[in-house]
Amino acid sequence: MKKLIAFAFLSVLVTKTVSAQEAKDLFNGKNLDGWVVHGEEKWYVENGELICESGPRAEYGYLSTKDFYKNFVLTLEFKQEANGNSGVFIRSTFEGTKVSGWQVEVAPPGKYTGGIYESYGRGWLIQPEPEKEKVLKMGEWNTMKIRVNGSDIVTWLNGVEMVHLTDEKIGEGVGAIALQIHDGGGIKVKWRNIKIKPAEVQ
Repeated sequence: MKKLIAFAFLSVLVTKTVSAQEAKDLFNGKNLDGWVVHGEEKWYVENGELICESGPRAEYGYLSTKDFYKNFVLTLEFKQEANGNSGVFIRSTFEGTKVSGWQVEVAPPGKYTGGIYESYGRGWLIQPEPEKEKVLKMGEWNTMKIRVNGSDIVTWLNGVEMVHLTDEKIGEGVGAIALQIHDGGGIKVKWRNIKIKPAEVQ
């Protein structure tokens, strides 16, 4: 009996460990449940894809998670149409369309996709080496991975490490994950397979 109880207890522990390692979907493929729209730009779901598109005012727009995430591994796919200037924000908060936080850049070729920018602060913190940007497939689906753990951030694009930054200020940050649409108009970006798991799980 004791052996049976011990085995059952061990099974529970294993189940919890496996469960903790499973990635959680941030986007359900159906609607914007769990997200908050900031600004007047267009955010909608079509054919299981999350789409951001410039509105009539062609201003900045954001779609943020309702929940805050501190240490995590985020993976997602994006396809840039038209201009394609966008980004993925981490540990960010909002006042209207003014964002406090850090952006992993998503932009047309030669515009530092995978680099890290601090909005309304220090500006560019790190940019990828120019030759690395050749892995960006404009007009096709790309896979981005972002690992945020304490003060440490690493970004990958299509399996290639783009930047690795350790920054004390980022380490103190608290906030949501968000997608951006840049101002200027003519922008359309599609997103899918947005998943998150604990940073300790590789």
